[in-house]
Parts: sequence; C-alpha cells; structure tokens
Amino acid sequence: MGKLARKVALVGAGTSKFGQTFPLRRIPEHWTDAWLNAVATVDNGIEPKDIEACYVGNYSADLFNHQGHLGPMISSLVGLNPKPAPRFEGACASSGIAMRQALITIASGLMDVICVCGIEVMTEVPTVGVTDALATASDVTFEYTAGATFPGLYAAIASAHMHKYGTTHEDLMRVAIKNHINGKENPYAQMQRSIKDLMERKIAKVKGAGGEVPDWKDEFDYLKSPSNPPIAWPLHLFDCSLVTDGAACLFLASEDVAKKFTDTPIWITGTGQGSAAIAMHDRTTLTALEATVEASRQAYQMSGRGPKDMQIAEVHDCFTIAEICAMEDLGFYEKGKAVEAIKNKDTYRDGAKPINTSGGLKSKGHPVGATGAAQAVEIFKQMRGIAERDRQMKFDVEIAMTHNLGGSGGTCVVQIYEK
Repeated sequence: MGKLARKVALVGAGTSKFGQTFPLRRIPEHWTDAWLNAVATVDNGIEPKDIEACYVGNYSADLFNHQGHLGPMISSLVGLNPKPAPRFEGACASSGIAMRQALITIASGLMDVICVCGIEVMTEVPTVGVTDALATASDVTFEYTAGATFPGLYAAIASAHMHKYGTTHEDLMRVAIKNHINGKENPYAQMQRSIKDLMERKIAKVKGAGGEVPDWKDEFDYLKSPSNPPIAWPLHLFDCSLVTDGAACLFLASEDVAKKFTDTPIWITGTGQGSAAIAMHDRTTLTALEATVEASRQAYQMSGRGPKDMQIAEVHDCFTIAEICAMEDLGFYEKGKAVEAIKNKDTYRDGAKPINTSGGLKSKGHPVGATGAAQAVEIFKQMRGIAERDRQMKFDVEIAMTHNLGGSGGTCVVQIYEK
C-alpha cells in the first residue's frame, strides 16, 4: 500500500439533526442543513466557487424516496452545478466510499477541493419498506429470498461470537448503555436519552397510570424486561440501530490550499477499503469480518500507524455485536477480549480507548448513506476541540479513526486522521 501522492485535509464538517423527520424534512432540507453546518466550521469561510466537485454517498434514495440520479440534485441545491457530482453506493458504507474517492482524487492532483455529501432519508416508507430496501444489500439468491433480514444476519454473527468466545447478553447490553450515554450529550443525535433515562421515564409513566411499578434496580434489569423485546435472537430491540433520516457534509482540500480555509487542518493520513462475500455462508468465519481486517491493514500501512496509536475511534455499531467485532478486527483487542475492555469501561469517553463518542449508530442514528461521513464529522469535532456540551474529550486528540461497514460486512472503509 503506497502513500498518498500529496497530503489531504479535512477543513470543515457538519451534519443535519438526525431523526425520523418525514414528511416535514426530506432530502433537500437535510442536505442544506448539513451544508450550512459544515460551512460554519470552516475558519476562513468556503464558497461554492472554491469547490471543484461534489461526491455523493447514498445507498438507495431510489427505494426510500423514488429518487434516482441524486448527484446533480444534491449539487444544484448548494450552487455547485455544473461541476461533477457522482454518486457512490456501498450499502451503509456509501459515504465512506465517497470520502475515500474524494481523498484519492485530490491526492492524485486532479482537483484541490471536493465536497462530500452523505445522505439518506429512510422514513418516507413504512418500517416494512425500510426492512425490504435494506435487505437488498444482502445476497438476493440465498438470503433475501429466504427471509433473512439484517437483524437476522447480525444475530448469526452474535450467536457465533457467543459460542466461540463466551460473549453474553450482558456484554451486548454494555455496548448499548455506553453509546446511549454518549448520544445523550450529542445535540445532533436521534436518541438523546440514556438507557437509565428511558428506564426512569417508563417507571414514571407506569406510576402515573396507577400501575404496578417495575422492580428494576438498574439498566440491566430494564434491558432484560419486556421493554427490550427480542428482534432476532440473541439480539433485542436495544441491540439494533435506529431507522433514521440525516445528512453529513465534509470539505476536503489539498495541502496546497488547505491553509486558505483553516490554520488547523485535520490530515487524512491513511485510507483502506476491503470487501468480502455478501452471502455469509461463503465466509470462512462469522466472528471476524474480513473486509474490516483488510481495510484497516491498508490504512495502517499507508499512515505508518497501528492500532495502539488510535486515541479514539468511531466504529460501525449498526448492532451491538458489530462494535465488539470491529474492536477486535481493527486490532484494538485480541479476538474474544473486547468484551473485557467494555466491561472495564475502557471504551467510555474517560476510558483508555474511547469508542463512538458521538453515540454511534446505536444512539446518534443510522441514515445508512450518511453514516460514514457523519463518523468523520465526529472525529473532526473531537480533534478540533469543538464537540458540543460535555462530549469533548479531556485530552488533545491527535490521531483517530473511522470504520464504516456496508451490509453484513461485504464492504468496509477505514480512514485515519492526524493533526
């Protein structure tokens, strides 16, 4: 894996407010909000005339919104026509791919400044339609037609991990509890409540209605109750990410022009992309995701860094088991050992290896085409020291990572960031 031909920086980044917003907010509203939010983070300002292309990451506006040919539409909303506006698709890794391709384009010398859009508005269709649309990212011949959904596919991964390493339901719960604590402080997150908040609200509601008050001593009791029903064993409701609308915007610039926009650029020093069989029965193991291992290998080699160098990371926790697998596949922990780190709270904001300070997909939300770019927004904020409320890390973040997965692990993009 070679080095980038020239340095590339992230000079601005922002998102819309994530949530279930249809019919009041659709693609145009989310994208223009993300654009304006990102523009506000560029120290010296940025205008459409400064930008040479708009790279759009989107999984399936075709199915969610009956809107294809999304690139020119996105570009026109912010005054970028007639500049190039390609769309990139890689399931939930769509905007991670868009960002990587923008990085490669700038590093090649072809362009100096590219805007990256990640977007998905999922709630224009009912939940059954969302499930059906997402299932097209699985294998149509062997999985989709057999009724396999993504909760079911990740449930198979969770079952295999439990069988091989002794992972428990409580380990999965710990991931959800931590990410909801982080999401509570993120004003752009969809679910701004901790599990404890949800438990206490439920107790107050039952008490107010004169019912029998549940005897829940802590979040684990709550998550073991009917308030957290099974979705696909062993995964329950709070193991699953949310159906979400949202957009993210990134501004990437070459070393030659980055200082025009900011005195504190965030350099992207490593990038990698891996793939694996979409059909899970074609994989040699379910407890490691080959695409993550390969993407991280490339990114580490390009940057000259390793797992121990990563101070914080945003990883793809579409389901709680996915965060555990990512921590191991990225080399942060040996296989089967990530749950001990979670149990010891190493992955909390004040822990040894903070993971998903944004709240992750679990609490921040998962507008699938926007997720990869939104992860980069969180890293940008933490490295620039501008994270909202109490979310800002208490130390100077100099090296960080994003890990963006597509489908059940068929695609993965990893980026490494440095000051």
